[in-house]
Amino acid sequence: MLKNSRFLGLVVFVFLFAMCNQKSKNESDKETILKGTLDITVDETVKPIVEDQVAVFEGTYYDAKISITPKSEAEVINDLLNKKAKVVVTTRNLTKEEISRFEKSKIVPRVTPFAKDAIALISNKSNNDTLIALKTVIDFIQGKSDTGIKGLVFDNPNSSTVRYMKELAKVKDLPEQGVFSFKTNDEVIKFVSENDGMIGVVGVNWLSQPSPNMVDIVKKINVLSVKGLNDTKYYSPTQNDLAEVKYPLARDLFIINCQGYTGLGMGFGSFIAGDIGQRIVLKSGLLPVRTPGRQLQIRKEILKDNE
Repeated sequence: MLKNSRFLGLVVFVFLFAMCNQKSKNESDKETILKGTLDITVDETVKPIVEDQVAVFEGTYYDAKISITPKSEAEVINDLLNKKAKVVVTTRNLTKEEISRFEKSKIVPRVTPFAKDAIALISNKSNNDTLIALKTVIDFIQGKSDTGIKGLVFDNPNSSTVRYMKELAKVKDLPEQGVFSFKTNDEVIKFVSENDGMIGVVGVNWLSQPSPNMVDIVKKINVLSVKGLNDTKYYSPTQNDLAEVKYPLARDLFIINCQGYTGLGMGFGSFIAGDIGQRIVLKSGLLPVRTPGRQLQIRKEILKDNE
């Protein structure tokens, strides 16, 4: 009997020891703002800038691993609302109706704007005219004839660029004729580079930071300067024209965090909105929300190297 009691006690001790070790292991593996794993669903039109941010973030915080899943805007928002994604990057803020859905689950979305982006209109290099009036594009979307546009090319029927242009033209649907769509911005750029008379609609980040296999293809297209509805001059999707609020097809970028706790999503959101993240935005060709500061060291004397 005593022998059995000792054996039972030994089993209980081993079990408790294992549980304590497992508890310690779980606590050490707990997600924090700078540690853990995270999947971010990203609007495909702004994938390059998010890839840059993730690369630097992971290179700075080695215990953080972030994976990127690019999707159309409609899919990104749906995944967020259906709790398939907890952290997303979009080109628009949440609507009041969307926010109320999270409030019912007692989750307050953390929405952080971090950059000003632009929708670029591109044409084949053989087209010598690099100017286009926004009204011409809107007339085409509204189904009017004699616009001079052979066709508009989008990345995806459910993309943010399609939604943006439909809202601008105040139409529910795009014309059935003369509108083409693919799956990615790279496919749009390639198609326009091979077809004269087509106008491509892409996120400007795909042009300012092309992938290695797209560098030569980007050289075969023109980025068009656009005249706004109430403008007399044409402006380009450059940092300067974005900063001066002159380019008519500008939009904001947001990271939306619905984790509901202090996790890696909060840390990454703070990073891209902070000094380093804003410098990455500046380098990418987009416009940061905050201009990164510069530290100047002023010397009273000029120091000479020792001979």
